[in-house]
Amino acid sequence: REQLPKRMVVLAPTGIAAINANGVTIHSFFQLPFSPYIPNTTFRSNATPFHFGKEKQRIIRTMDLLVIDEISMVRADLLDAVDTMLRHFRYRANEPFGGVQVVYIGDMYQLSPVVPDEERQLLSQFYEGPYFFQSKVVRQQPPVFIELDRVFRQTNEQFISLLNEVRNNCLTEAGEQCL
Repeated sequence: REQLPKRMVVLAPTGIAAINANGVTIHSFFQLPFSPYIPNTTFRSNATPFHFGKEKQRIIRTMDLLVIDEISMVRADLLDAVDTMLRHFRYRANEPFGGVQVVYIGDMYQLSPVVPDEERQLLSQFYEGPYFFQSKVVRQQPPVFIELDRVFRQTNEQFISLLNEVRNNCLTEAGEQCL
């Protein structure tokens, strides 16, 4: 963040993740409701369009890079809502995310998006599933994936192997005994 000359905004789906990333939540930054986003709709609350102050509009219009941490928890409809907001407020309706470069950070083996049953039923009319990679914007502009595979927090090779067995849902009998 300190080395990059780009104007950057860091967001996360939860308050804890946002604090840990020195950012803010997606909902807070874009003033999004917690209700599901239905594609090709506008955001309206009692027929009143969203209103950002001049400083927020300046930030949105001048940002070069949007970093979204804990992407595994971001629902498809939420990512499409972010896309819609950026296209609208940056006046670039035909460019994904209004022309902003987006970096997704996260571990897909960690927490999935939270989707209550009634919302899952509604969203299934528009999305194949709840994950960010099933959003319309990601399908329009697929990301380049970079997988980090070096373990930094553990040094015991046997323990790392055991963690990977659990993570990949292929626990061996030896691994189960070790646990």
